[in-house]
Amino acid sequence: MTAEDDIASVAGQLADLTRTVEEMSGELKSVQERAESQRERTEVQQERIDLAARELAEVSDRLQAAANALRESI
Repeated sequence: MTAEDDIASVAGQLADLTRTVEEMSGELKSVQERAESQRERTEVQQERIDLAARELAEVSDRLQAAANALRESI
């Protein structure tokens, strides 16, 4: 094998490696975007859960007050 052959072989391997790194970079970006999207959905879901819990607590308080008022009226 000549020096030119060696250089051509290394250049080909470098090109393959460059393509592989570019593909992996694209895949990583895609994974990061999906993770960010999932994080945002999780935050929205948690906000909804927190709101529902507060509303449930308010309803429970009103029901308790109504039950107490009913007991006092009897």
